[in-house]
Amino acid sequence: MAALVGACLALPLGALPATAADAAPSAMACKPAAACETKIPVKVVIVSLFEIGEDEGDTAGEFQLWKERRGLTQRIAFPQGFHDLYYNSETQVLGMVTGIGTSRSTASTMALGLDERFDLRQAYWLVAGIAGIDPEDATIGSVAWARYVVDGDLAHEIDAREIPADWKTGYFARGTQGPNDKTTPVDPESGEVFAINPSLESWAFRLTKDVKLPDTPAIAAERRAFAGYPMAQKPPFVLEGEQLSAMTFWHGKLLTDWANDWVDYWTKGKGEFVTSAMEDTGVMQAMTRLDASGRVDAERVLVLRAGSNFTMPPEGTDAATYLLRENEGYAGLEAAVENLYTVGSVVVDELLGNWDTYAAKTP
Repeated sequence: MAALVGACLALPLGALPATAADAAPSAMACKPAAACETKIPVKVVIVSLFEIGEDEGDTAGEFQLWKERRGLTQRIAFPQGFHDLYYNSETQVLGMVTGIGTSRSTASTMALGLDERFDLRQAYWLVAGIAGIDPEDATIGSVAWARYVVDGDLAHEIDAREIPADWKTGYFARGTQGPNDKTTPVDPESGEVFAINPSLESWAFRLTKDVKLPDTPAIAAERRAFAGYPMAQKPPFVLEGEQLSAMTFWHGKLLTDWANDWVDYWTKGKGEFVTSAMEDTGVMQAMTRLDASGRVDAERVLVLRAGSNFTMPPEGTDAATYLLRENEGYAGLEAAVENLYTVGSVVVDELLGNWDTYAAKTP
């Protein structure tokens, strides 16, 4: 592993270097976030949300496969973020780990975007993480490209024991008259829904929709319990579907129904809830602000989530029992992180292999 460096070069700002290999040594010697004579050029940022243990050599979380297989060996100090950054100067791929939750993902993404050591103006960002997955739409191990990212935290709530008899839930959108109110218009500036660049997302999906994902005995055994869900009975596959981000790890049939209603409301009926996680609206919020300041291009963000567990139990199992069992280890974790890498790498390879085309213009 490359040594971690943090000394500062007191040099004036100048032109960008000819290659990343020329830029890396001097820029890495600059203090975190400080201005440098040169900037590290970045073509792709891999955004992982957590790692289980070490970055290499043990059970893989979201970051480990990217680090090992993409040669992200150059460690860059990042004390203003959650986790040090790793870089490959030949491919110009940068890997980051934001930390779990929207607060950490917002802070880490903003910190990277404002770090003067990096040139991120043409970078593509691939958010790649595990998720809960709705058995109505797919099985664990499946991988979904998000068209919309929806926030599940900004809301009104009253205790479920106090809700009116005709309310399905005590949790409802701000500005509405309760969960039955479907007519109050969505505020596009509310920060509760972010649309992924549709042409970029559809390009990524077309590129990967026929990727064959492996099946495993563990996944097959888990999905057999979901006999009433045809899509859950299929082996893992690539699909499109929306991502709901919330700081609370929720679970159950009733909350899965809520998630579907919530995504339907905020996307004006255009989206379909498929995956649940905790960070993506934080990333998108930061990217929106960074784009406004010219630091990044928010039209170059993709969100890819793989199902490591179902968002609800099978029939005959109560939600509490199933959730507590899942907390002991997700049945689809290994497949999810592997399939994230397999599918995401198709897009990364295409971007890098045809950079002359994609540098100036998104697909």
